[in-house]
Amino acid sequence: MKFFTLLSILALTASVRAETTLTMTGVHNCCGSCAKGIIKAGSIGEGVTIDVPEKSTTVTITSKKKGDAMKAAEAIIAGGYFGKIEGAESDSKKSTSKPATAAKPEAKMAKATVSGVHLCCKKCEVAAANAVKTVPGITKSDIVAKATSFTVEGEFTKSELETALNAAGFAGDIK
Repeated sequence: MKFFTLLSILALTASVRAETTLTMTGVHNCCGSCAKGIIKAGSIGEGVTIDVPEKSTTVTITSKKKGDAMKAAEAIIAGGYFGKIEGAESDSKKSTSKPATAAKPEAKMAKATVSGVHLCCKKCEVAAANAVKTVPGITKSDIVAKATSFTVEGEFTKSELETALNAAGFAGDIK
């Protein structure tokens, strides 16, 4: 009986240890539709839970399988949301990345189409528009709620636009 109890405790300890938690901070989440969108985007399968407190910019991802929490975070980003990822899996990925190399200055763009940004409501529209306004050189944008894409015009770099959107908790594909 003692042997069985010991095995049960060891099994329970192993299952607890296998759980992974990541936290995404700075994620745009202005309404219930945003929260539902974050949960839907991050729901990659069984054993992954996404906790999004109402109107909170913090998302907690818990997974039973190693690697699934990071996959869920990546899926949330692909869903049009962005946040700084903190936790064991994100830390290990950082340590394996290549060191930065000196690159030539990025070319300026006159116009870009941004797709995949989560824009479910007027609050999302205003937040994305305010982020775009922080980019030096952008003179025009056509961001509207519920749109699947928008354009920006002026003289700016792709990285400046991406950084501004990310800072506001959004992710998208810029072309």
